[in-house]
Amino acid sequence: MAVLTHKSLKAQKHNLSESSKQIDLIQNSGLRRFEDQMKDIDLFPLKPVSVDTFQINLGKMCNQVCNHCHVDAGPDRKEIMTRETMEFCLNAIRHSNCTTVDLTGGAPEMNPNFEWFVKELRALGKHVIVRCNLTIILANKKYHHLPEFYRKNEVEIISSLPCYTESNTDSQRGKGVFQQSIKALKMLNREGYGKDDTGLILNLVYNPGGPSLPGDQASLQKDYKKVLLSEYGIAFNQLFTITNLPINRFLEFLLASENYDMYMEKLVNSFNPDAAENVMCRSMVSVGWDGYLYDCDFNQMLDLKIRTDRQHIAEFDQSTTQEREIIVNQHCYGCTAGAGSSCSGTTI
Repeated sequence: MAVLTHKSLKAQKHNLSESSKQIDLIQNSGLRRFEDQMKDIDLFPLKPVSVDTFQINLGKMCNQVCNHCHVDAGPDRKEIMTRETMEFCLNAIRHSNCTTVDLTGGAPEMNPNFEWFVKELRALGKHVIVRCNLTIILANKKYHHLPEFYRKNEVEIISSLPCYTESNTDSQRGKGVFQQSIKALKMLNREGYGKDDTGLILNLVYNPGGPSLPGDQASLQKDYKKVLLSEYGIAFNQLFTITNLPINRFLEFLLASENYDMYMEKLVNSFNPDAAENVMCRSMVSVGWDGYLYDCDFNQMLDLKIRTDRQHIAEFDQSTTQEREIIVNQHCYGCTAGAGSSCSGTTI
């Protein structure tokens, strides 16, 4: 199991553990306002085109403390979605146009009602995605059956593997994470994940370890597939490249390394109108562990609740949610830089 190198910002009582402090910082960077960029291309106010996906955060508890984590997740985070809130989610999904439910955390598997919730979602006929950090499968015997559980419920797996080299992965996610991740990937492969003609989808996620934008997604995918197959016999479907957004622990890293100003300027200068057209918040709604609604996972971590008079999943209304104005701020430059960034990789 990975050796944890530090506590969450919240456990440290760090200044940045308060979302208001983060927002004040990014708003006062002196750079052009994201809102004005969007006005220039007639995309402000930003509006949804659909609500196809519910992305649900099952809790901030995690077995890892990654250096770049925008959730500030870790073992010391006790926020966990209750079964009652899950019931509210199921009711909302029944009365929505949602086709996909994307489960995230923390480590969503650490929620005691995780498996029950997945089964209920599958019973509704929804496509279920689980954002698995891989090491959770080996963290405790009670999780060893997860690959089989995923197969039986035809769950799509999206897992972070910041690099195909041990040193780079461990430097970002903790000592021992790479080897544990390789073992978990082999377990998933044995269940048929990532293999042709099984229909069991295993996608990996790359995000830079430092203050840079991701490289070309197609080129990186080719490299990942070659190295993982030749050196470890591992197969997977797609690689998603995701830009690190300047919030929570990645923001802490940028400030501590004196890269914040440079990184923000890079994001602003890399603004791409085509990427802005396809940002993920236009087709989803994000549900916090406590049931409150947000435009995306990043807004959730900054406590920027959805701009409607129905802000809790218990009050969800499809038409109201789809007619809302999406809240944007300076951190949104992360999703519109270069080839764009979403929870499913590049947007163009």
